Amino acid sequence: MDKLVKIGILLDFYGKLLSEKQYQIMELYYLNDFSLSEIGEELRISRQSVFDTIKRSEEKLYSFENELGLVDKFYSSQDTIRDIRKIAAEIYEIGKNGANKEIMDKAIGIEERISKILI
Repeated sequence: MDKLVKIGILLDFYGKLLSEKQYQIMELYYLNDFSLSEIGEELRISRQSVFDTIKRSEEKLYSFENELGLVDKFYSSQDTIRDIRKIAAEIYEIGKNGANKEIMDKAIGIEERISKILI
């Protein structure tokens, strides 16, 4: 996965666990595409300080994911829900072929609930 995307996802999940300053710098760098110099000027700190903060913050974000695994769990859950959606479609077809309205209604109910979960 592209580093920019990976860090963006990690920021979504763990960004608020960083200090306010770390989060602000990461947001400016990764989400707003500011250069190190621009961030330094904006926050009145050296370019080197910005660079060091980004590196430390990245390490923290990766560490949070290694310890908690929330991103992996999220994607795994999404995959499982998609599998359930496939099974619901198969159940619907079985109900349709057997002209069993109750089975078809249950399959539709599953699909509706899945649609609320998946974005």
